Amino acid sequence: MNDLARLDVADHVATITLTRADARNAISLEMIDALNAALTALQATNDVRVLVLAGEGKSFCAGMDLKAVQDDPLKMSDMLRNLTTFFMRLRQVSMPTIASVQGAAIGGGCGLMVVCDFAVTHPEAKLGYPEVDLGICPAVVAPWLSKKIGAGRARAMLLAGGTISGEEGHRAGLSSHLVARDELESETAALARRLTKGGPAALAATKAWLNELDGSLDEATMLRGADISAELVQGEEAQERLRQLFSK
Repeated sequence: MNDLARLDVADHVATITLTRADARNAISLEMIDALNAALTALQATNDVRVLVLAGEGKSFCAGMDLKAVQDDPLKMSDMLRNLTTFFMRLRQVSMPTIASVQGAAIGGGCGLMVVCDFAVTHPEAKLGYPEVDLGICPAVVAPWLSKKIGAGRARAMLLAGGTISGEEGHRAGLSSHLVARDELESETAALARRLTKGGPAALAATKAWLNELDGSLDEATMLRGADISAELVQGEEAQERLRQLFSK
C-alpha cells in the first residue's frame, strides 16, 4: 500500500482515507493502486463490520487527475478501467460502506460517494458531475448514479453537468444523511456504530442480493463505460477544453 490511502481499524470499523490532500485527493493511477491495496488489507482483517471512506483536507475527492494523463491515451484508458474495477470491488465489500464527504466530491469523487451504501455530507459541500462541461462523457459514473437516484434524475444531472450544493445533492438522493459541517465526523461515527450492531452474515447476504438485483455485478457494462469515456477524452473536443482548463 502506498501513502495515498491509509487504512485504520478501531472498534469493528475500518476507515480508508484518501491522503492526497495537496491535490484535493484527485484520483491518479497510484491512488487507485493504494485504494485497491487498502481493500485487500481490509479483507484480511478479522472482525471488521463497517467500512468508512474519507478524505483528508478540504476536499473529499476532486475527481480524476486528468492533467496527469491528458497526453497519454493508454494511461487514460488504464486509469478509467482501474477505477471501474475499484468501484466494483468497493460495491462488493461484504460490510456496509459509508462515504464521509467533508468537502468537494466531483466527477469520479462523486462516483466514490454514490458507490457506497451510505453517504454523509453537509449543506455547503460541492457535489456533482461536470464532465460534459469539459467535453468528457461521464460513462464510468453513470451506472452507479442511475442505481443511486434513478435513471431519470441521473439523466438530468449528467446531461446538465456543473455542480450542486450538498443540500441540493441530498434532495436529489446523492447522500443518505445531511448534517451540519461541524457534526459530520461525529454523525458518521454514530452511523458506523449503529451499523456494527447488524448481523455480519445477514448484512453480507443482503448486500450480495441487492448487488445482484441492481446489476452491480455486470462487469461487461461497467468496463464498456470506461472504454466510452477513454475514447471521448482523447478526442479534439475534450482535448481542447482540457488545454484551456489547464492553461488558466
